[in-house]
Amino acid sequence: MTHRRTLIAAAAALGLAPRLAAAQQRFASLYMFIPAGPGGGWDGLGRAIEQAARQASLVGSFQFENVGGAGGTVGLPRFLSQRRGRPDALMVGGSVMVGAALTNRTPVTLQNTVAIARMTEEAGVVIVPANSPLQNIGQLAEALRANPRAVSVAGGSAGGTDHIILGLMLQRLGRQAREASFVAFPGGGPAQAAILGGQVNAGISGWSEFSEQIKAGRVRALATTGETRLDPAVPTLKESGIDVVATNWRGVFGAPGITPPQRQALVDLMTAIHATEGWRRILADRGWEDAFLTGPAFDQFLERDRSETEGVLKDLGLA
Repeated sequence: MTHRRTLIAAAAALGLAPRLAAAQQRFASLYMFIPAGPGGGWDGLGRAIEQAARQASLVGSFQFENVGGAGGTVGLPRFLSQRRGRPDALMVGGSVMVGAALTNRTPVTLQNTVAIARMTEEAGVVIVPANSPLQNIGQLAEALRANPRAVSVAGGSAGGTDHIILGLMLQRLGRQAREASFVAFPGGGPAQAAILGGQVNAGISGWSEFSEQIKAGRVRALATTGETRLDPAVPTLKESGIDVVATNWRGVFGAPGITPPQRQALVDLMTAIHATEGWRRILADRGWEDAFLTGPAFDQFLERDRSETEGVLKDLGLA
């Protein structure tokens, strides 16, 4: 430690400190495309990557662009066309876009991008406004079983993870997924506003998107969608008698037309970010599961996820 401090002091005295920092830097600047509105899970992941990368001096500066709509399929063509061949560009995406592309039968999908890294996995949460008469998941289940169309549920885009969770819940309650009164929003921010404003009866989204609202008492968490509890006071759907377990993965993707070495540089950047203490703190603070995956293993996961998602959506009558 003493030797390290002496080295740093000597470097500073000789004016070498900036060069030492620059040696650690992987990109002078990075363009981050978020195919959703501000305030949602994809936006949160993009900002978290920026925070960890800048703290570790891995990237000098970031430029963000948000283009929301239809589970990311509105923004995706823009990223593909405008950033083609750009080695300094990343797009955030995930399971929601896989489902949305299948549901909307879009001409372009995540398969048109260059897979870089899967970063996180997150369980969802079923919530209601704080003043809702629905006090627990059992009461919501009864309302859904009695008349699904009378219970409006906000979430992300049609065919995304939130929509699939609601469809599976209805199936387990003896109803049809097509009976769901699902209100799709282009991002977590607008969905949150609708729930807080009482425009819908309930909502489904990632835990991190509503954790602050839950803590503040503005919404009531009825159940989470993972295998185990995220909060000791909030049961899972499965333990509440609704046999549904579903999580939402998120990752980053490069632009088409980049070379294998350019792809590897982006993979190396995300690997370096993943290894930082700052990233570990972000995962813990936000309740995200570490789901880091790159290379051929990530490619294989994407193909398997698309196939499984397509099967579920067909079963639910959504594709």
